[in-house]
Amino acid sequence: METVSVVHQSSGVGIGSSVAVAASWWQRLRGLLARPRLARGEGLLLLECDSVHTVGMAYPIDVAFLDADGRVVRSIEGLAPWRLGLGGAEAVHTLELPPGRLEETGTVPGTRLIWS
Repeated sequence: METVSVVHQSSGVGIGSSVAVAASWWQRLRGLLARPRLARGEGLLLLECDSVHTVGMAYPIDVAFLDADGRVVRSIEGLAPWRLGLGGAEAVHTLELPPGRLEETGTVPGTRLIWS
């Protein structure tokens, strides 16, 4: 999988320096299942994905749902294992991060993220 850096557009605050991009149906389906906990700086960006689940996972994650412009439309801090997260009608992409990362970086609904 390709990896990108994700930052706040306005402030340049780094969200993740090694964020894997899940662009295919299979990559999105697999997600973080059977993978170790995300380390600081890691994440998973699921393109064209407006909901996630943590069924089968052994650890919580932070989740940011993004619109087509990369703006956070909904966030869930510490989504526990065996749960479902829905982004809503505006969500187009989903960013999964280690727990606590959204709060650490001040990432809230309305924040615009960019990746490269």
